[in-house]
Amino acid sequence: MASLADLVDVLNRELRITEIPDYPGAVNGLQLANGGQVWRIVAAVDASLPVIEEAKAGGPGLLIVHHGMFWQGTQPLTGSFYRKIKTAMDAGLAIYSAHLPLDVHPVLGNNIGLASAIGLCDAQPFFDWKGIQLGLRGKWHGSRAKLAETLAMAVGGRVHTCPGGPDQVSALGLITGGAGSEVAKAAQHGIDTFISGEGPHWSHTLALELGVNLLLGGHYATETFGVRALATMISERFALPWTFVDQPTDL
Repeated sequence: MASLADLVDVLNRELRITEIPDYPGAVNGLQLANGGQVWRIVAAVDASLPVIEEAKAGGPGLLIVHHGMFWQGTQPLTGSFYRKIKTAMDAGLAIYSAHLPLDVHPVLGNNIGLASAIGLCDAQPFFDWKGIQLGLRGKWHGSRAKLAETLAMAVGGRVHTCPGGPDQVSALGLITGGAGSEVAKAAQHGIDTFISGEGPHWSHTLALELGVNLLLGGHYATETFGVRALATMISERFALPWTFVDQPTDL
């Protein structure tokens, strides 16, 4: 058993929650409290009703997610949103969310997790947004086809490939999640290949025009790394068991 307040304090400091900017709907940090005690850690990508339904059994716990409960902004506490909150509260399940602070964390983040999984060399932060670097860039030597195969193994699923750049990859940049729409800005950094999770329809044709390879491994699939790493860290720090609830969106 551990104190929820102690867990939240460690998470806030490790992730620099108050220092890193984010989108308004992220609401990073503790989004729902419980009675104050935590017996277990649960990790998931999304704070969705199916996730909470699966995570509710097992006593008071802390659910750590990447996408929290408030992406749609202010809404009435009715319908599925009411059921989600009530289910979590009845189960004693506190909810903690970390979006960009988890993406960019140099050890536990989604970016570094994916970079390590595909063997990116000499990874360095790149792509400035409000004073933080949203992605990583580095060297990757091999063919575009081999990279697509490596990425598919890393994310455990299909990869969409736009063959706009050279067959032999050299300078690679990545931003996990939904950054495919940023292919033009990413290309300005001199990369020949850009990896993200998903992008709009026009990101494919734009990558062709820019002469950049664009590989999309799935928004969900590229963002499982961070919550797993964060749950592992906090469970080891406080000697608590942890589990991962897998609810893929195939997007």
